[in-house]
Amino acid sequence: MATRYFGERIKRNEDPRLLTGRALFVDDVNLPGMVHIAFVRSPYAHARIKSIDVSAAKELPGVIAIYTAEGLGSYWRTGILNVGLPPIKNAIFHERLHPILAKDKVRHVGEPVGCIVAESRYIAEDAANRVAVDYESLAVHIDPRKALEPKAALIHEDLKDNLAAHVVQQKGNYEKAKTQADLVIKREFFYDRGTAAAMENRGIVTSWDDKAGKLTMWDTTQAPVIIRNGIASMLGLSEHQVRVVAPFIGGGFGPKILMFYPEEMLLPWISMQLNRPVKWIEDRSENFYSTTQERGQFHESEIALKKDGTILGVKDVFWHDNGAYDPYGLTVPINTQCTLLSMYHIPSYFSEFTAVFTNKPIVTPYRGAGRQHGIYVMERLMDAAAKELGMDKVELRRKNLIPPDQFPYKQGIIYQDFSELTYDSGNYQPLVDKALKMIDYDKFYGEMKPGAEKEGKKLGLGFVCYVEGTGIGPYEGARIQVQANGRVSVATGIGTQGQGHYTSYAQVVAEQLGMPVDQIDIVTGDTDQFHWGVGTFASRGAVVAGNAIHAAAKRVREKILARAVEEFEGEITADKLELVDGKVQILGAPETAIPLGELALKANPMRGAVKPGTEPGLEATDYFGPEMGATASGVHAMIIEIDPETMMLEIKKYVTVHDCGNVINPLILDGQIHGGVAQGIGNAFYEQLIFDEMGQILNASLMDYLLPGANDVPRIEVGHQVTTSPLNPMGVKGAGEAGAIPVGPLFSQAIEDALGIEGFELTEIPLSPSRLWELVSSHKNHKKR
Repeated sequence: MATRYFGERIKRNEDPRLLTGRALFVDDVNLPGMVHIAFVRSPYAHARIKSIDVSAAKELPGVIAIYTAEGLGSYWRTGILNVGLPPIKNAIFHERLHPILAKDKVRHVGEPVGCIVAESRYIAEDAANRVAVDYESLAVHIDPRKALEPKAALIHEDLKDNLAAHVVQQKGNYEKAKTQADLVIKREFFYDRGTAAAMENRGIVTSWDDKAGKLTMWDTTQAPVIIRNGIASMLGLSEHQVRVVAPFIGGGFGPKILMFYPEEMLLPWISMQLNRPVKWIEDRSENFYSTTQERGQFHESEIALKKDGTILGVKDVFWHDNGAYDPYGLTVPINTQCTLLSMYHIPSYFSEFTAVFTNKPIVTPYRGAGRQHGIYVMERLMDAAAKELGMDKVELRRKNLIPPDQFPYKQGIIYQDFSELTYDSGNYQPLVDKALKMIDYDKFYGEMKPGAEKEGKKLGLGFVCYVEGTGIGPYEGARIQVQANGRVSVATGIGTQGQGHYTSYAQVVAEQLGMPVDQIDIVTGDTDQFHWGVGTFASRGAVVAGNAIHAAAKRVREKILARAVEEFEGEITADKLELVDGKVQILGAPETAIPLGELALKANPMRGAVKPGTEPGLEATDYFGPEMGATASGVHAMIIEIDPETMMLEIKKYVTVHDCGNVINPLILDGQIHGGVAQGIGNAFYEQLIFDEMGQILNASLMDYLLPGANDVPRIEVGHQVTTSPLNPMGVKGAGEAGAIPVGPLFSQAIEDALGIEGFELTEIPLSPSRLWELVSSHKNHKKR
């Protein structure tokens, strides 16, 4: 009987290589004659470049070359626009792209103005310190609202102001709904910046082989195929002359999807100029300025309700801190705009955002990619409404859930994938019920909290809902081949950054071919192995690449069965055969088994003729592109204890119930959710980039930028609910960002519940013990006046 692989908790194939140091990362690439690069970066957030003197740096022994914008000649360029403007009526978008090296002006701290090539990184760094740049300091804007004031200095002087974009989307009629409401609640919210802080920083190695006419590039990118295509175009090469390899990557989280960073554009050109391999590995201090960041929004929000708790409408106006350039378009604020609607039936919705250029590093998606902001606003409005109405917070949410018979549920606004925001499937009530049971909701309020109060302890419970748009197009592809040694090779164009692709993709293939997963070899992120693909982002690896692999595996299965029928000389039909443990055999007759390796050899004969209409080998290539994204959903609940004197917080219990459709590997899915929650906890209560008024980050080191440690992340109980997606054959939805999305409002709600201070509300994220103490003290002092 065939073994089932899809849906099983199989340990990861890739872990032995990672745990024994046999996995290749970019910094492991060392080539003969390789030289090293360091960048001269601006210490100013906004300044004109009056002159650059490299003479002292050139005199340092071991310096090979120095490049500035002027020295690049005709190769000087900007990055590209990654995502254009969706078809939203009357939307305004001002495209301004970052330069390969700054020319005339710098617009954020850390922007590169020069590049040193030397025999070692040490020499290159020393030489960089000898470059004298004469800057004329300009006014700095770090607050997007102040950057729009009439007399604000222009960050891009060809624009009349610092407006990057303005978008309004609406459905229904909010102003009319407001007149029919029994209660209208208004709040202001602030969600500040953080950084992804991946374990592995960015890095690039490029090597030009002049004799072969071939450029090889190892890059910590989440989009190797697009990098390959772009680099070929920039350098005037054909795409087959460029090979991009995204090896194992120590965390991507979104910032490594940007195409193209200045370093990615510059290093291949330098390698061709010098005909030598070149290497640059970002250090941690560079990472805080030169890698993109996220978050940073101010919201003015309203919710209109009937006295029974029925939502009539929501209004949200927000300002989005775009940073100095906008190469990733409007993905982040549109995600905020769309995800705010969450899993609730909201008949009328008005959303307006203004994206603003500031003198901060560029904003691009970071795990959640704007969804956090929207969920934070909606869940905090629900919390405020529950208090005003005197309703239980869960019952208010339950009352407004979209009913299961309303799917697919069209929201009437445009999503980041350029299509109408549509929830393909869902059943939210069971998610709520399961989370209530897992967190012991009634017991908490009936026994635990009252009992703790008698002992002088402050316990609080948070309970929040969310949705996650996942699995957007346009497409991914895969090639699968049964080899003569009996193993199966699978190649796909996306890269991997720790998601468990080597195992989950193998399970998809194993399900079709009856092949043990440890006999299936996965190759990701190598453009010489698979030529087409888009990238790993937006929780799309399983949905899009997974379904491409599924389609290719089905075609290989059909070829195996057709070839086996020939081997049995037509005495049996394909429906009477089965694939078991790397063999094909007649049902229930293991003595008839033919190893797949043997069959692959026979499918690629050395003599004779291949029949017309057939193909040699047991191989297939296929692609999958969804018509729109699949919507995952879930509930997080948490019990905390807080010390009211120090505001130190301990998570006593954390549960999450998630629906991402059919689950390929529950073990890997749990790990994805655990990792997301850990980052969500960091974003909610630990991590915050502190900028001074001159655009300098005051905590730009891991000594000062607080990340949660192992002691801060609790044991997480994960429950699964399944509503299959009708948008793809496997019925799957994405899960990569789900753990991180709702944690901010979860903390805010639980802390308010624990402290029990009348009239005290939290309207900002991230928090911290010191910030909490300030907010509580301010509230108490205000009440005394």
